[in-house]
Amino acid sequence: MRAVAYSIRSYEKEPLAIANRKKHEITLISNALCLETAEYATGKQAVIISEKDSITPEVINRLAQLGVKFIASRASEFKQIDKQSASKHNIKLAVVSSTAKSDMSTSALGKYYADCANETISNLDTWQNERCEGGNCSVADNCGSLVISNEIRTRATG
Repeated sequence: MRAVAYSIRSYEKEPLAIANRKKHEITLISNALCLETAEYATGKQAVIISEKDSITPEVINRLAQLGVKFIASRASEFKQIDKQSASKHNIKLAVVSSTAKSDMSTSALGKYYADCANETISNLDTWQNERCEGGNCSVADNCGSLVISNEIRTRATG
């Protein structure tokens, strides 16, 4: 799958590359996603964002015009995404289950970034293999996403 990752920080590059294992063609951009930088998504199926990217209805509309079908967030929630606009354009959303804590040690932060990268790539894998079916998702218990196909669901605990 062709994707562009916005707001990439230097310490996120290696975990994302390791998790990806050259499966997906991912362009890394240090700029935040906004209306002006949305053009980097031309020819891409997915965008990968951080908690710092603010995804307004105008940005969603532009991404849809560019052919983007998926938004994967490298955060545990996406208050910053206009979910109604994404739903209107049938753009599927996914977040990661990991949550950073302000008092994490360096090694815990490293594990956190690796976990986020692994779940982000897992989301791309799921979408690429056309296994994301919303509420009827065939991998809902295994994909790691808390949101699939614009429908909020809770992960089974066990």
